[in-house]
Amino acid sequence: MQTRAIPSAGLPFRKMHGAGNDFVILDSRGMAPVVTPALARAIGDRHRGVGFDQLAEIRDGENTDISLDFWNSDGSRAGACGNATRCVASEWMAETGRDSVTIRTTRGVLRGEMRGTEVWVNMGPPVLDWASVPLARDVDLLHLPIEGDPVAVGMGNPHAVFFVDDIGAVDVAARGASVEHDPLYPQATNVEFVEVRSRDEVRMRVWERGTGITLACGSGACAVAVAAHQRGLTERHIRMEVDGGWLELDWREDGVWMTGPVARVFDGVLSPEIGA
Repeated sequence: MQTRAIPSAGLPFRKMHGAGNDFVILDSRGMAPVVTPALARAIGDRHRGVGFDQLAEIRDGENTDISLDFWNSDGSRAGACGNATRCVASEWMAETGRDSVTIRTTRGVLRGEMRGTEVWVNMGPPVLDWASVPLARDVDLLHLPIEGDPVAVGMGNPHAVFFVDDIGAVDVAARGASVEHDPLYPQATNVEFVEVRSRDEVRMRVWERGTGITLACGSGACAVAVAAHQRGLTERHIRMEVDGGWLELDWREDGVWMTGPVARVFDGVLSPEIGA
């Protein structure tokens, strides 16, 4: 198995985070993609590598400005990563001086925009049919036959959204790990726990498939906004407190838009010895 594909001179990378959701960003434009499952695991190791919640690899655009591939720290592929998309969009717009960007992902073509000092990204419309989430069988997506009565939403990744009275009483690690591999989700699922504070504010904690507990999750935040409105609990435009800070979601006709903080942490160079 190929462990790494790093040239002898090393491989530059950037470390960023969005509301504490942290990423390694590699730029493969002008060359073949470099990330393999084994390399993603090596970089994602917080003791022997760099560490990340997700890895984002920037590739040449396909009738878009750029393309993005996403990886989890266990070496599996992620279908979407909203906070990483915001980070990359922020960097690209700053470097080019433009106020918008189109990004091709497996989720489809996403659009990022600068609105004043805020970076907004349209994560696309939610997936609301059972086969495309995907689920294993036809069930009521608003009331899944799983203990706790969650809602299923697809946002490039599958999600199971639980509404709880006291989020502090939830064992996110134990419950998240259990639901992640529920038989109803053939590709596993992200798991969100949500306490509704008002019609326009919620508190969310998240367990991400292939990673575990993270301080924020962009696709999960979008899924929560959709699920909460579908259940009649909130408006379509909400603020959301996550473990790493605050996000803002706006479910419009053209998709779920999201904004929040982004930060560049440091730049570095991966050694060819990583993972050895």
